[in-house]
Amino acid sequence: MEQALLRFGRAVRLVLLVVLALLFLIPFYLLVRNGLSAEQDITSPDWTFFPTHLQWSNIRELFDDPAVPMARSLLNSAMIAVTTTVGTVVLASLAGYGLARIPYRWSNQVFYAILGTLMVPAAVTFVPSFVLVSSLGWISTLRGLIIPTIFSAFACFIFRQYFLGFPSELEDAAKVDGLGYWRTYWRIVVPNSRPVFAAVSTIVFIGAWNAFLWPLVIGQDTSSWTVQVALSTFTTAQVVNIHELFVAAAVSILPLLLVFLLLQRHIVAGIERSGIDD
Repeated sequence: MEQALLRFGRAVRLVLLVVLALLFLIPFYLLVRNGLSAEQDITSPDWTFFPTHLQWSNIRELFDDPAVPMARSLLNSAMIAVTTTVGTVVLASLAGYGLARIPYRWSNQVFYAILGTLMVPAAVTFVPSFVLVSSLGWISTLRGLIIPTIFSAFACFIFRQYFLGFPSELEDAAKVDGLGYWRTYWRIVVPNSRPVFAAVSTIVFIGAWNAFLWPLVIGQDTSSWTVQVALSTFTTAQVVNIHELFVAAAVSILPLLLVFLLLQRHIVAGIERSGIDD
């Protein structure tokens, strides 16, 4: 009887997971289905699972559209996301390591001040940040899009919590060999902290790729548009090209899927080892 109940419970969980997975995949199916359909197939009242003739030319049409520089927008988003990720991971990990391992009288106060910035609404700092960037002449430049967002208090918190639980024996061995804090960080701590670096990098990359409001305000010239700003132009145009919009949305999420698939096994491991529950 017990075995039967266990098998029944497993079957229920399996069915539930399959249903949830299918619900999760519906938006992706709609992106691919509508992106490879003709306009009349999308708006037709007679729904088909997939159109009879897949319109692969929709992809070429997207990148040939003179009104929306999609290729340039993808390149800008890639440059911004990669640079922001690298800069944030380096700065936040250095700050987190310093707060966790370097003795300093006011380290806790500095850490609490950093945490306090997480409680400040983004709308409060938006206007001052824009005025500062404008006064520096960084409007419609990659500097204006990257530098103001390159430090993350949340990433600093994750790294500090992780480094608090980092084995001190490894650092003690490095000190015996004559290594200071700087070389210990680069030679000992970083190589042995790959899960948390991968997890934070994934989170920061996704956030930078999906950022919309700041790139919309700063990227006033089409040459500085990001992919999210380019996508918004499809819905604000006088004539909405539906199939092109779906193709653009599908193309824009491909880099995120690749990053997630490559680093997914590190995300949970990195968060678990960060000591958030402590």
